[in-house]
Amino acid sequence: MATFVDALAGARTLQAFRSRDFRLVWSGQTVSLIGNAAFLVAVGWKTLEITGSAGSLGIVLMAEGLAMLATLLIGGALADRYERRRLMILSDVARLGVVAALAVTDATGHLTFPLLIAFAVGVGLGDGFFHPAFGGIVPLVVEKPYIASANAMIGISRQTSFMVGPALAAGLYGITGSATVFAFDAASFAVSLVLLWLARPRAIDPEAGEGTVKEILAGARYVASIPWLWITILLAALVLMLVMAPYQALMPQLIKDNFDRGVGAYGLIFTFQAAGMVLGTIIFGQTNPRRHRVVLTYAAWAINDVCTILFALSHQYEIATALVFVRGALIAYGIGIWETVLMELVPENRLSRVISLDFFGSLGLTPIGYALAAVLAGVFSPSAIIVAGASIAFVLWLAPLSLRSVRDAA
Repeated sequence: MATFVDALAGARTLQAFRSRDFRLVWSGQTVSLIGNAAFLVAVGWKTLEITGSAGSLGIVLMAEGLAMLATLLIGGALADRYERRRLMILSDVARLGVVAALAVTDATGHLTFPLLIAFAVGVGLGDGFFHPAFGGIVPLVVEKPYIASANAMIGISRQTSFMVGPALAAGLYGITGSATVFAFDAASFAVSLVLLWLARPRAIDPEAGEGTVKEILAGARYVASIPWLWITILLAALVLMLVMAPYQALMPQLIKDNFDRGVGAYGLIFTFQAAGMVLGTIIFGQTNPRRHRVVLTYAAWAINDVCTILFALSHQYEIATALVFVRGALIAYGIGIWETVLMELVPENRLSRVISLDFFGSLGLTPIGYALAAVLAGVFSPSAIIVAGASIAFVLWLAPLSLRSVRDAA
């Protein structure tokens, strides 16, 4: 086994697999992410079936997003103070219970739109504790030279899950119904927590405890002191509100309007985008750029917005799938660079707080985006809403490149 792993890790992208603990964490998250991707497709189509409204998914996603934001900063502070592995396990236990209850409620025919929102809130609360701990645990299970490799493999796992999960969801949903998809997601959390329990990440020396609020504020002051860090978080907040939120919320209706297709085509859009993200992640892992990394990130995300505009305007499904493939590659390439920069440059005992602030800042306006999408869907077409948001986002990514503090960063 060791010989096989060493041979496999010969490629730069795969070097993180030399670590047993990383393999355990990565394997658990791969299974969990497949379940989450399947869950997203099932929730999207189930919401449309229950309500018949194009904007109703935006309400569900808004509720989940607000719940995650409610616990995110607390989760970051706790993950810098306590064992990150244990926080991840507790989060998995909580989300397993919520999604299992959703599956039972759906299977017995008692699922309503308000209950669906309530379950989404439960998942979001657990996510807020999980994400900062997961981001902070990566440098503790691999050596520093392999952080880029670890992020590449996490990216591949994340994106492969959006190839497998939606396709699995579309098949299970069509054959056995949405409850089976929800049950599968619950089981994936069980696999994740077992593998996390077996991992033994390196310990860190936390800063002197000052209380959760003061620790959150200390993290915020650190972020505010670094221009490229707070500027990127601010831009991400605006872009995710303008592009990601309407893209996710209005996608089921756009698939119907533009292509006259059903849940299978909806799931395949996620799959093609994820396939592109796998390619983008591999390119990042193999090249691992070391200069002008913020510029490369912004450029990739700006070109992605052009692909989003063309996708929303397309009425040929084959062209749309090609565009989301390219879009995925650009998004993943930028994410790989960004996550590696954070893990390499931010001190370990502040990393989870910075990641939580990154999530909180980036996603802070997303619930507003979901709410706007729900309102605007009654006035404008999904295509028009997505095109308008992506056009503004393209300009936003290019504007800060006029600043030397951004161009020369990282």
